[in-house]
Amino acid sequence: MKNFLPSSLLALAALTLAAGPAAAERQPVLIELFASQNCNACPAAHRTLKAVQAEQGDNVMVLTWSVDYWDYLGTPDPMALPVASERQAAYADRLGVRAPYTPQSVYDGAKQCPATRRAAVDENIALRTAADRPGEVSVAVLPGNRFSLDGHTPAPAEVNLVEFLDAPANPTPMVHPVTRASTLGLWTGGHVSFSYDCEASCVAIVQAPNYGEVYATHRLK
Repeated sequence: MKNFLPSSLLALAALTLAAGPAAAERQPVLIELFASQNCNACPAAHRTLKAVQAEQGDNVMVLTWSVDYWDYLGTPDPMALPVASERQAAYADRLGVRAPYTPQSVYDGAKQCPATRRAAVDENIALRTAADRPGEVSVAVLPGNRFSLDGHTPAPAEVNLVEFLDAPANPTPMVHPVTRASTLGLWTGGHVSFSYDCEASCVAIVQAPNYGEVYATHRLK
């Protein structure tokens, strides 16, 4: 005697097989732009990444870091953060760039290109979207300015909180200019929750230590 599954169960089984076992949460590509108000090419980069964010939607997360090393050329950039220059210098060293430059864009801490070259920007987004990320990270927003991490990474990861301005609080031509960054702790895998303080908009970034590859990016607020 043959046994037949109801059509609803067959449909559910098909969806499960399509998703794969314990399918990982899809992560947006983190695009970090390093810029300055004293950089002549930066306005074009802001326009490029504004168009990219609008077209790509949730597939990308753009953050603009204002560096301070061009301040001697004009009025000091009021958005400049020392941590922005430190972060960019670490990326330049690890990615084999001769020296930091503006407007430089970095993709998941793994690829880089001038942000004015739209073809290169699109290529890096495509490469990172298709890449197999090391580890498996799931992020969940919890009540009361908390979020949780679950899963694993190849090695202990830094959990960073980055605060930025978003419309209508953003009066600049930049996409999500960063106003503050802090490290919440080191994550060694498993289910862990973190509390955070965020006055504007913010995103959690799970990243290999010393500004390594980005494992996960999740907007919190």
